Amino acid sequence: MKESSIQSYRDLKVWQEGMNLVETCYRVTKIFPKEETYGMTSQIRRAAVSIPANIAEGYGRKTRGEYIQFLYIAQGSLKELETHLLLAIRVELASEQTINTVLNQCELVGKILLSLIRALENK
Repeated sequence: MKESSIQSYRDLKVWQEGMNLVETCYRVTKIFPKEETYGMTSQIRRAAVSIPANIAEGYGRKTRGEYIQFLYIAQGSLKELETHLLLAIRVELASEQTINTVLNQCELVGKILLSLIRALENK
């Protein structure tokens, strides 16, 4: 997508993929035990939602510096999410295969996010 065709944060590939990631996280955590509702389920969902939310918030800021700062916050949330997902495997809340699918989505979001950060920093 050319930069000129971006009218809103919703046009950003990184935001769209971030939203897909949130959706996947909600689906995966639905199978977690009920006693994890306020534990890992909540942690994973909160970290996942934070990614596209910070991308959107940064997009709405006045300066490029502020935008980049929010993108770095999104990147931090992505790393937090990955950690929770790896822990979910360790404590057997979901299969390694299920979680690896989500981790692959995380990797995609991370690559696009880093590309956007670098492009903005080099302007």
